Amino acid sequence: MNKTNELGTESIGKLLLKFSIPSVIGMVVNMLYNIVDRIFVGRGVGSIALSGVAVTFPIVNVIMGFAMLAGIGAAAVISIKLGQHKKEDAEKVLGNAFTLLVIFSLCITIFGISFLNPILKVLGASNETLPYARDFSFIILLGVMLQSVSMGLNNIIRAEGNPKTAMLTMLIGAVLNFIANPIFIFVLHLGVKGSALATIVSQSVTVIWTLQYFTGGKSLLKLTKKNMKLDKVVVKEIISIGMSPFAMQMAASLVTITFNKSLAIYGGDIAIGAFSLIMSVTMLILMPIFGINQGAQPIIGYNYGAKQYDRVKKTVFYASAAATVITTLGFIMVQLFPVQIISIFNTSDKSLISMGARGLRIDLLFFPIVGSSIVCTNYFQAIAKAKLSTILSLLRQVIMIIPLLIILPPFFKLDGVWMAQPIADVLSTAITLILAVKQMKTLGHSQKITEDRAVSDAAR
Repeated sequence: MNKTNELGTESIGKLLLKFSIPSVIGMVVNMLYNIVDRIFVGRGVGSIALSGVAVTFPIVNVIMGFAMLAGIGAAAVISIKLGQHKKEDAEKVLGNAFTLLVIFSLCITIFGISFLNPILKVLGASNETLPYARDFSFIILLGVMLQSVSMGLNNIIRAEGNPKTAMLTMLIGAVLNFIANPIFIFVLHLGVKGSALATIVSQSVTVIWTLQYFTGGKSLLKLTKKNMKLDKVVVKEIISIGMSPFAMQMAASLVTITFNKSLAIYGGDIAIGAFSLIMSVTMLILMPIFGINQGAQPIIGYNYGAKQYDRVKKTVFYASAAATVITTLGFIMVQLFPVQIISIFNTSDKSLISMGARGLRIDLLFFPIVGSSIVCTNYFQAIAKAKLSTILSLLRQVIMIIPLLIILPPFFKLDGVWMAQPIADVLSTAITLILAVKQMKTLGHSQKITEDRAVSDAAR
């Protein structure tokens, strides 16, 4: 059976497992890039260096955001095109996505390096953490194109029906990063520079692997020069759908900056380091859900394009159920073992461990409800309702949380910073689920009315 056609015929449960498991593994592996960096920096360089690296996370989020803008946007469009059996159009989307990734990467590298010190100051770097932040981010900025092309095209590998290949691509990079980090930090004594270099070296291999896939004989879609010329219509399609994950990443950068400012006031550099560990743990739990979303996206997109709406609804239901199980298990682990979890990153700084453990428990207080919200936001993205998906993405990350970060800390100090996220989770999830349920109730309704009218006209 053709790998693309099976999206519309095979059982949803089997399809979701087939596509999501490799995606989940791939996303978790991808997150290990950052976690491995933080573990080795925290244990091999120190807590202040860890805080310095933490300050650079908004830069990493921006890089990921532009990769998602082109990569996830193109993947969603490609899934719909393949569902409509328009292979040539899908290949044009692939070529345009590659060109956008290159352009975005060059702009980020040039701008980032040109204004690095002022940017880091805005992000919350103190005189003590600035040298570490500068050393780490400078090298990361040099390798933006490697990370962007690898991440962006990997989404398209999955969209054309090869989730195992997408997983293997990420796995290769993560294993190399895990091997290179201790060598550069402990053997060559390169400090945070070594951690950044390990990331760049590993990503260079994944880029070669990915480009070889699309230019060789293994892929359904081929990356060709003729399709790399930007087409206004195609670019608009890619960006309109990719705007949702892009907005989420930009929002994450903005929220991190806002968090860092509040943390610097109420907890200092150590609190910024603790927040980075909390985010590491949170994202590690969320990565399987993002993997489920990536697995569900081509299924939803294909069947929506093929007008098989019952299969769309079933996919969303199964994905939401799985996501809720994951967030619930994560919540239980965090509430029972917060100290042990934070100690993975650093065992010597008791202040960092204590602050991080308390923040972790508060931050994930209403975590079980978050999974279904993330899946429903992805659903709107997969069916090309880009504006609504973008707004829902911003709800949890910006619209709710930034006002809370302004209001709560003056009353509750550092605890007020930690409390902002769980309150935002409750409010944004309620709104997202209401809209998702309402939209799915009307799914396919207009099509049925049109068909009934056609039958009635024919009878006349």
